Amino acid sequence: MAAYFLVDVAINDPQLYAEYRKLVMPTLEKYGGRFLARGGTVETIEGNWNPERFVIIEFENSEQFQRWYYSPEYTEARTIRFKASTASAILVQGV
Repeated sequence: MAAYFLVDVAINDPQLYAEYRKLVMPTLEKYGGRFLARGGTVETIEGNWNPERFVIIEFENSEQFQRWYYSPEYTEARTIRFKASTASAILVQGV
């Protein structure tokens, strides 16, 4: 069953975040993740939620997500992301 990593990101250091962007794609390719949405225009339909940058990444399943998220490759990238931004993130199971 597919798993979706949804992230609402507020970038604090655009220059450092650009370094993260360079590192993340090879990690996703290695672990089978693919971007479905990556910082496009967001339109709030209900409520007050207004993400600065919204990202959706699809994985084959939650186990593959876990392999990616805790991999040495992504751990390095994630450390940079934590320094360059703040985020709220969830993992959602597909149907």
